[in-house]
Amino acid sequence: MTASDDIAIDIAWESPLWQRLADAGALVERAVAAAVRTGGLAHAPGAELSLVLTDDAAIAGINAAWRGKDKPTNVLSFPAAPASAIARSPLLGDIVLAYETLDREAAEAGLALADHFTHLVVHGFLHLFGYDHESDAEAEVMEALETRVLAGLGIADPYAEAPALRAAG
Repeated sequence: MTASDDIAIDIAWESPLWQRLADAGALVERAVAAAVRTGGLAHAPGAELSLVLTDDAAIAGINAAWRGKDKPTNVLSFPAAPASAIARSPLLGDIVLAYETLDREAAEAGLALADHFTHLVVHGFLHLFGYDHESDAEAEVMEALETRVLAGLGIADPYAEAPALRAAG
């Protein structure tokens, strides 16, 4: 377990594929801290966040069970509380990421895997705080915040370079 900006982060390394991104833990801490700082995301002191680093087969099963979509996706988020109560919740929620999908998307878009991973951690984290992209207006707000967070980390706007990479989760 690691900590970032007073958030306890528990990472479950479910797939050995993630060993290829050796600094994934540090990237998660950086991404979460930047999202909290840039987005002004209020949270309870010591709130817990869980990340599951898995593969396409596992995330396809989760996606089918929870979203009715029997296919892999890049990231899924499961808030532990409604957005109106997340700032007081001791549990923020779970973020699940699939290695093969992230790796393929990064390669197709010519992005560094670490940058794409960081983007999707930020994306998934924002979902826990009620940000969404179901409508164009929601997507505009969420993507603008993602872009600001990533810019603060020295990562280019993923939507300007590769608009097809909109996160699915």
